[in-house]
Amino acid sequence: MDLPEFYDEGALVAVLTTQPLDRALDYRAPEGGCHLGAFVEVPLGPRKVLGVVWGPGEGGYDLAKVRPVNRVLDAAPMRAEMRAFLTRAAEYTLTPMPAMLRLATRAPGLGGAVSMRKVFRLGQGRPDRETEARGRVLAVLEEYGGLAFTLSELSGMAGVSTSVIKGLVKQGVVSEEDTPRDMPYPRLDPAMAGHALTGDQAAAAAALRAGAASGCYGATLLKGVTGSGKTEVYLEAVAECLAQGRQALVLLPEIALTAGFLTRVEARFGAKPAEWHSGVTMTERRRCWKMAGQGGAQLIVGARSALFLPFRDLGLIVVDEEHDTSYKQEDGALYNARDMAVLRASLCSAQVVLASATPSLESWANVEAGKYRRLDLTSRFGAAVLPEMRAIDMREEDLPGSRWISPTLQREVTARMAAGEQALLFLNRRGYAPVTICRACGHQIGCDHCDARMVEHRFQKRLVCHQCGETKPIPRACPSCGAEDRLAPVGPGVERLAEEVAALFPQARVAVLSSDLYASARALKEQIEAIAAGAADIIIGTQLVAKGHNFPLLTLVGVIDADLGLQGSDLRAAERTFQLMRQVSGRAGRAEKPGLALLQSFQPEHPVIRAILSGDEEGFWQAEAAERRAAGVPPYGRMAGIVLSGPDAQEAFDLGAALARQDAPLRRIGAQVFGPAPAPIARIRGRHRVRLLVKADKSAPLQAALKLWVAQVKLPANLRLQIDIDPQSFY
Repeated sequence: MDLPEFYDEGALVAVLTTQPLDRALDYRAPEGGCHLGAFVEVPLGPRKVLGVVWGPGEGGYDLAKVRPVNRVLDAAPMRAEMRAFLTRAAEYTLTPMPAMLRLATRAPGLGGAVSMRKVFRLGQGRPDRETEARGRVLAVLEEYGGLAFTLSELSGMAGVSTSVIKGLVKQGVVSEEDTPRDMPYPRLDPAMAGHALTGDQAAAAAALRAGAASGCYGATLLKGVTGSGKTEVYLEAVAECLAQGRQALVLLPEIALTAGFLTRVEARFGAKPAEWHSGVTMTERRRCWKMAGQGGAQLIVGARSALFLPFRDLGLIVVDEEHDTSYKQEDGALYNARDMAVLRASLCSAQVVLASATPSLESWANVEAGKYRRLDLTSRFGAAVLPEMRAIDMREEDLPGSRWISPTLQREVTARMAAGEQALLFLNRRGYAPVTICRACGHQIGCDHCDARMVEHRFQKRLVCHQCGETKPIPRACPSCGAEDRLAPVGPGVERLAEEVAALFPQARVAVLSSDLYASARALKEQIEAIAAGAADIIIGTQLVAKGHNFPLLTLVGVIDADLGLQGSDLRAAERTFQLMRQVSGRAGRAEKPGLALLQSFQPEHPVIRAILSGDEEGFWQAEAAERRAAGVPPYGRMAGIVLSGPDAQEAFDLGAALARQDAPLRRIGAQVFGPAPAPIARIRGRHRVRLLVKADKSAPLQAALKLWVAQVKLPANLRLQIDIDPQSFY
């Protein structure tokens, strides 16, 4: 149904607010009327809340009670494509619409007046006293022909203190003005020449450019070995998109990747793009949000939530490292940004490029089914070659119980240091030790609020729960038996590995890359840049180091525990281990010198380890696909995870049992219910957790059945029910 595009003053309009309500509310259009999709401020009880005009009001009651919209906000109205995206995403993920709208309005100060800032231009006359410093200020202003500068920009370019400029303002020689803070971003030049491309790069770039020029929807899997230059290829698609006058979005899985990527974009297009992630200031978030809607941001680089920005004309979405699990939002609105990117592209006639060296099985299956096209880059860029990969059989290594670096790996690290090269030791465990145990009574120190062991972080001198973030000092006495000085760390974390490295390689410069060791994203970026410039001999890292970093001097990767991800009941365990090992190994030998990846394993004959070493990726995917197809699990079946949580374990379990008994809506579509059962981590932040799992055929209308199913039970006020469509984790 076509909705009116404008509502005259006094007309009845439906406003969807960001408040947790089950429907849009009716209001009167304000003085001057309002457009469909307008961002508005409306009264709700005694409060003023943010909302969007969603269509005509419903009526059917005493219209004298309807209150008017307070005011229309200074923001471009939400486009029909964006409203459709939020609606479809809400239907797929079973997320209430107000929660989806909150994702689309996560910019501070949207309801405030236009934010202003001071700028400085050339004024009238000459100063009463000519000095060298004052002359430099006036020379800069004259050179730039009357352009405005902020105080810090002008003082920096003139090389003077801000007091010199303020003195000139008092005399009228420099003019001080107020100007809106939310200005368009510098224009990017898509006509600038990029890097010279190899044969398969050029072919892939041509295909992506043609897609971007078509103005139609299309999905492409860009699969290239690590170091093959996927970024340069998809930047050609960005160039074509910008040349068409449309906007582009590049999603990155890790905030620490943005610094190097922004530098590459600036080199390619002559200016930096807009950024959207948790590391930018609130002022920049508001500017990015507004400029996306006004078309003042041609290219935005961001984290998964950038998908919900109000683009005026989105023509291309790139999901870099599309296999990465951080694209799945695990709290609040549960969505997978990779899948939502495909949905959004289909609704705004845009191209979507999914780039990875180790694609997710879901994307691989969509290529096989003909839904996506596939472009391959089979060799590394320039002189770089893929690293040699070997396993170290830990059953044959003479290694003391308190050490984790094998003699074989130690010799290789020593050789790399002697040659002036870098080595990376990878262990996917944060902290010092994953378990702290009492040698007297065997008690393992757990979190007071979660059923999880506390992890020792020796750098912080505290125990940390990785589920809820609770911390406490490392105790001297066992909390169970009271024995003093009998607590012992068990197992390695990256901090403990750093201690071992310091003992084995006392002359080495060591850098530990773990997300919890840096106070800010900026500090982490600076460390990564320093490592790339050669400031460390040995890098110790968690999975953070596997995400696209380019360290030119790095020629050796040692994986401390290659078997770590193979245990457990996660249906994606083999896939994730394969991806992580291939990705981290790909950090080696990305420049002229060849690389070597060594995987320490107690089961080198395991099919996943063998597939990693042989490089037979297609064989691995086909075998993994056959197993999943036979089991009827994603991507060849559908799943939904249901978590009930509350302060009383029995109450949560009883409600889960009631749901399991009343499964008729699910049986009608051929779905099965498993559970209820205590979640693997049965208590988080003091709330007991019970899980159910629903499994259905690929074509089953799962969401509609789930709605009917959960509607049968009344949820007590202290219980929460969370539905996760296509769950990625099962904790």
